[in-house]
Amino acid sequence: MNTEIIEYNTALQPYYEQLNIDWLQEFFAVEEADKWMLENPKEAILNNGGHILFAKRGHEIVGTVALKFSAPGVYELAKMTVAKTARGFGLGRVLCEAAIQKAKQLGATKVILYTNSKLQDAIHIYGKLGFEQIPVDKLEFVRIDTMMQLTLNTYHEQA
Repeated sequence: MNTEIIEYNTALQPYYEQLNIDWLQEFFAVEEADKWMLENPKEAILNNGGHILFAKRGHEIVGTVALKFSAPGVYELAKMTVAKTARGFGLGRVLCEAAIQKAKQLGATKVILYTNSKLQDAIHIYGKLGFEQIPVDKLEFVRIDTMMQLTLNTYHEQA
């Protein structure tokens, strides 16, 4: 089944929130900063020039990713998750690639992300897309121990 990437609208907020809460509860814990970001996507992401994308298969929303404005030319890849029932089909990579393309459209020169070293599958995807590990510059969430960045002129769609 084909995957369609669609932009956020207010009707999709419950999917954004629930997909991320499910993922956080599976791997870590839901922190107060997570709750606020998931319950208030307009204030947390969209009003500051960010975007939220969704992966849709048929009539089902199966994944999401946020692009959070960080600084001029820099966007943060955040809150990327795929529903447990839809994992193993490459949707994480599809979402990541869609977010990178969106960042390029927005004029970004760099995409950063914060993650945890135990998420080796995700780190592997990021690495294949050209992200490189760099020293962590902030600890917004307890679970963060890894930071990566992608300089967009080094990104290759067929990586």
